[in-house]
Amino acid sequence: MSVNGRRAAVLGSPIAHSLSPVLHRAAYAELGLGDWSYDRFEVDEEALPGFFEQLGPEWAGLSLTMPLKRAVIPLLDSVSGTAASVEAVNTVVRTGDGRLTGDNTDIPGMVAALRERGIEQVESAAILGAGATASSALAALARICTGEVVAYVRSEARATEMRQWGERLDVEVRTADWADAERALHAPLVIATTPAGTTDALSHAVPERPTTLFDVLYDPWPTTLAARWSAYGGAVVSGLDLLVHQAVLQVEQMTGRTPGPLDVMRKAGERALAER
Repeated sequence: MSVNGRRAAVLGSPIAHSLSPVLHRAAYAELGLGDWSYDRFEVDEEALPGFFEQLGPEWAGLSLTMPLKRAVIPLLDSVSGTAASVEAVNTVVRTGDGRLTGDNTDIPGMVAALRERGIEQVESAAILGAGATASSALAALARICTGEVVAYVRSEARATEMRQWGERLDVEVRTADWADAERALHAPLVIATTPAGTTDALSHAVPERPTTLFDVLYDPWPTTLAARWSAYGGAVVSGLDLLVHQAVLQVEQMTGRTPGPLDVMRKAGERALAER
């Protein structure tokens, strides 16, 4: 990086697995931003305020992963409506006057990844899981789903949270017990937001003519469920699709260059995963 270079990075804990440096560096190379750098830093909630205190004017922006998406909000000068809707910021940009603004590119990234596969609108959908990614999925569905969303969860506490998110996001949410999760696979759109291995036991129940599965995992890939879904001819949107689309939006915000180089970033991500 030159003396005049701009800096960006991804923060989180754990962070060693993050593909964000691969994606953003590929974008900088494609855009001719040779004096820009993008790094990763292991930062937890306790260390986050101190990290922000040492951010100089050379910093263009930050990507945030777990567990920092909510913890960062009090440290920012403003937060977009999209990020506020789910109380989660994954993108911080320093404006020309030095202010730090927060946004959430996961939500429009999900919508863009689905649109790329021809999914512009669905009549109903199912969500597997009820964590932070599930709330972003609900916010994405608020833009494209015209009817009911059924969330399959493991506890009544999680069920209550998902219904509350539905009310807040103006999405019609019904909750169902995880024991009945096989029923989810018949929805026009299924979004799996659970940790690795959680949906493996559902793969035997994939219908003969599956619709669209959006599985937010990307490593290892394909998941057992995604592999069976694809084998039966269903459309599959992967976690890498989401990662790339949300990263493109981050690059555009941080650099001011549009459009971001989607295909270049995706290929860089695919190569990095293949090498793992």
